[in-house]
Amino acid sequence: MQRVKVEAAKKQLETSRKTVSEIMYDVGYSDPKAFREVFKKYTDMSPLDYKVKFSSIK
Repeated sequence: MQRVKVEAAKKQLETSRKTVSEIMYDVGYSDPKAFREVFKKYTDMSPLDYKVKFSSIK
């Protein structure tokens, strides 16, 4: 389940203008620390670093 949430978050981080916090709530997390830890576990990057590196919106 966590992997599914992380994949949904990755897609939004790449394609939307939402903040990391908004995306975190969208995919079902309410604790920022827990979200960051799970995201980093699966991607080896923080959500913000991921957004900066992979966002298609400039």
